[in-house]
This record gives sequence, structure tokens and C-alpha cells, in this order.
Amino acid sequence: MIDRAFWNGRRVFVTGHTGFKGSWLTLWLDSLGAHVAGLALAPATTPALFDVANVGNGIVSTIADIRDEAALARAMIAADPEVIFHLAAQPLVRASYREPVATFAANVMGTAHLLEGARALPSLRAVVVITTDKVYENREREHGYTETDTLGGHDPYSASKAAAELVVASYRRSFFSAPIDGRTIGVATARAGNVIGGGDWADDRLIPDLVRAFAVGRTVDIRYPQAVRPWQHVIEPLSGYLRLAERLVSAPNSYAEAWNFGPDTLDARPVAWIADRVVAHWGNGARWTHTGGDHPHETGHLALDISKARQRLDWRPRLDLATALDWTVDWYRAHARGADMRAVSLEQLHAYASRP
Repeated sequence: MIDRAFWNGRRVFVTGHTGFKGSWLTLWLDSLGAHVAGLALAPATTPALFDVANVGNGIVSTIADIRDEAALARAMIAADPEVIFHLAAQPLVRASYREPVATFAANVMGTAHLLEGARALPSLRAVVVITTDKVYENREREHGYTETDTLGGHDPYSASKAAAELVVASYRRSFFSAPIDGRTIGVATARAGNVIGGGDWADDRLIPDLVRAFAVGRTVDIRYPQAVRPWQHVIEPLSGYLRLAERLVSAPNSYAEAWNFGPDTLDARPVAWIADRVVAHWGNGARWTHTGGDHPHETGHLALDISKARQRLDWRPRLDLATALDWTVDWYRAHARGADMRAVSLEQLHAYASRP
């Protein structure tokens, strides 16, 4: 599992630390004793996990845009990190149709700015760049994509993340393949499936849409109920990112490449299956319906092959999808009744870490 001794006292820089995944990662790193600094835009939603779980307590937080190369470089130099996790991005498919240029600027040039700034950091040992399962040229096939499959992307979001993968590969070969001042810096990418979990309030995401509607007794309209995705609790890929960073520091030349982190094969489920499970758990007359009409293109079937991470990182998912959904609904119910959400979130992190 995660090596607590490795993270205790280690300097870590997280971009996108105010976002959903970034907040969970920052909270976990802080609980492991890491010295965390982050750079991101202000939380994009109200409420936001960053705020309700007091994620900013005890860390150095810079509110800035990764498209601002100078601001990013200043924050990185001040943090002097040993490990970087790059999560900052424009993360939504439908938003990328509305703002394609801004999406490419954030996801491609933001990644280039991050890696360019990383070259000047005297203590850096590892960089993990988070992309997405949607970087693959989608063939609508049922078996999972492997890390050597062709990159692609129909929509601007997917294409921008595939382009970010190429940026990382170029920087790795051009600038990080040889030691810098006696240090070999491992640079890897992580491609995760569709994440769920408490604290996500983004627009155009299934669980937040369900929770918002059910909380006020409204029926949820779903665009593509038969679309299949590799669903997983947000803590699952985060554990993979942490494990990958540990290995990059210990043996950078062996792990500086692309990695898939997703659920077991049976947990690649249709949207309707997820919605039905949440409805059953929520109760109180919750229901959803299929929205007809024309909508922007979205992939119909997507799954990841995680055998590489299983074999070489000794990583595997620890929560089945039913449990992941239960944890997610429990988190939102705790928030609705006014619980201490930092404590609730830490409790779920600790419960995950203690699982066999």
C-alpha cells in the first residue's frame, strides 16, 4: 500500500489542488505528513470540497492560472518540491465544445509550462502528470485499452489530453532522459477512469447531477444511459498516483512512462446501472429519465486494461463499484446533515488505506 514513511516530511507540489481530485489528493498527502504546496484557480463550484473539508488548512495555496507561466514558475520555485502531481486542467468534455481554445491552452500549454518550470527545480525527483482514459483513439470496443494503444480524441477535451501526453513524452526524451545535476528525474503520465466520490459538484457529471436533483426532489435527465465507463472511487487512482511517484523516486528509469489506473473489468458499467444504484441508495422517491434529442458526441464504450499497473506497481483497485457508490452517497448525506467533512473525508481515506 502507500509508504507513509516515504511521504512524511516530503515536499510536494500539486497543481489543481482546489479541484475535486486535487482536493482529495492534497488532503491525503497532508494526512501522510507531506509538506504540500498547490497552485490552482479558485474552486469552480459552490460548494466545493476544497472549502467544505478545509483542505487549505496547513498547506501553501496559490490561486493562479497554469496558463500564466511566470506565476506557475514562481510558485514552483518557492515550494522547491521533490515530487509534483499535475492535475490542473479544463476537465469537462461538454465545456471543451463551448471553449475549445481555452481547453487546449490549459491542458496542452499548461502542461508544457509545468514541465518547463520543473527543469529549474533543484530538489525535484519525480513528476506525475494526470491525463485521462479518454486519450485513446476510441474504437468503441469492449476490451480495455492498454498503454501502447493509439492516442486520439474526438472532442477537444480528449484531444487536448492526448496532446498533453505527447508533450510529456517529448520533454521526457528531450530534457529528462539524462541526469540533471546528478539527479535522474522520473516523469510519468497517469490515465484514470471516470472517478466518483464525495465532494464533486461539477456540472455535467453524473453523480453531482443526481445528488443535486435528488436533494430537491427533482427527476434527473440523463443523455446517454447506455454509455459504458470505467467507474471508480476517486481514492483508487489517487493511490495509484502515490504508488507511481514512490517508484519514480526509487527507480526513475524503470517507471517513467504511461500508466492506466482503472477498475476491475466488471466495474465498467452503463450510466443507467450507476443511476439505478444511487436511486436505490438515496430513496425518498429519487428517479431519473432518459433525455431525448441531439447532444454533442460522447464515447459510447470505454474501458481500461490495468494489467501493467497490477504487475509492475503491485497496484489494484480495493473497492468494488457498489461499495464506491455507497461511500459516495454516504459522504453527500453526511454533508447534508452538517457533519465535519474534513473528518468524514479523512475517515474514508483511512478506511481505504486499511483495506487488504
